[in-house]
Amino acid sequence: MDKFDTLQLFTRIVELGSFSQAADQLNIPRATASNAIKELESNLQCRLLERTTRHVRPSLDGQAFYERCTQILSELDDAESSLRNVIAQPRGLLRVDLSGAHATKIVLPNIDQFHQLYPDIELVISTGDRLVDLIREGIDCVVRAGRLDDSTLIARHLVDMPQVICASPDYLNKHGTPQQPEDLLSHYCVNFFSTSGGRNYPFELMVNGKKQDYFLKSWIAVNDAENYVLSALRGAGLIQVPRYHVANELKDGQLVEVLSEWQIPKMSVSALYPQHRQLSPRVRVFVAWLSELYTGYFSK
Repeated sequence: MDKFDTLQLFTRIVELGSFSQAADQLNIPRATASNAIKELESNLQCRLLERTTRHVRPSLDGQAFYERCTQILSELDDAESSLRNVIAQPRGLLRVDLSGAHATKIVLPNIDQFHQLYPDIELVISTGDRLVDLIREGIDCVVRAGRLDDSTLIARHLVDMPQVICASPDYLNKHGTPQQPEDLLSHYCVNFFSTSGGRNYPFELMVNGKKQDYFLKSWIAVNDAENYVLSALRGAGLIQVPRYHVANELKDGQLVEVLSEWQIPKMSVSALYPQHRQLSPRVRVFVAWLSELYTGYFSK
């Protein structure tokens, strides 16, 4: 392996915590990866990786070397892009993670447009509402809605989505329809919680020009957007959700909007990516395309 490939291998081993996973991602034999790192450590005359039976982690010297490597590789990637005119026509593998609703309702229905613009980019798209470790899982970019808690990532704001509070007709017939924000406190909701901290998110309304949080009682909590809507359809309680996600259900009467005369804060959507990948042409064009897509979608 040449020096450039060895540095790429070393950074992936640190990020994944595994020789075998890094070798698989780079499509090289496990023995080749092991020998390359041994040669690198021999040349540098220091131990870069601490190996156990279950995990691999960098030594103190290895961590410092890793941080320099990511900077170098990012600069090399940018330099190669300019030399090969890849900025105009980027190429290579791009790993993206999307929440389920964003994938099925917004991004994937238009993904052929992105491919027509950038046919040399190979997309690998995972979906779900769980928080992902971008570095460890080798993901280049994620799209997330709501509050952003990870300050180690670069965030690019895409759009602000209108929200709605709604419930099934059966639920409203049984429990009544809230007429004022304070009425929410006597109602049930479907709780949506974060997998990282287990917290439930409140309903939000603008009252007298200020945002007010309302924590409703609940007998069910979910951490998936599709299950959140499904629970409301089954009469489990009120939900507060981006309007686009339930547009069809509102139109055909499966869900009924409540408190429509009260302003609800919009939900922010952002693309996030690791700091050392911010110069990647693949990430740059994909995020730019997302920005146009989301702006167009929510301006209809």
